[in-house]
Amino acid sequence: MSVGRPGRDDSPDRLYTLTGGRSRSAPDAPFDLVTLVVAESGPAPGMQSEHAAILRMCRLPTAVVEIAAELGLPVSITRILLSDLLDAGRISARHPRSGPAHSLPDSELLEQVLVGLRNL
Repeated sequence: MSVGRPGRDDSPDRLYTLTGGRSRSAPDAPFDLVTLVVAESGPAPGMQSEHAAILRMCRLPTAVVEIAAELGLPVSITRILLSDLLDAGRISARHPRSGPAHSLPDSELLEQVLVGLRNL
């Protein structure tokens, strides 16, 4: 069996090995499909290849669903891997809507957009 890119072999044995037999991330893990993940450090020697790949792709904020797609892994498995990295302090995670309230567009701008869309 040749070693390929992460996500190439979706056999149940491989997925079991990737997660150490876990089938769910921690109940308090903050990861949904649109949670943005940012690497807080680079990969370390000897690190699991999927963990290292996540850290490389998350130099800029990246959504969980994008990470899963890039790795070619189910989102549930990706969440477990992300939980490992979060517990180790190697990533941070936030929901895209968790920014300050003043960053939302004002209602007047939204009304103008709505009028413009209706005029199309």
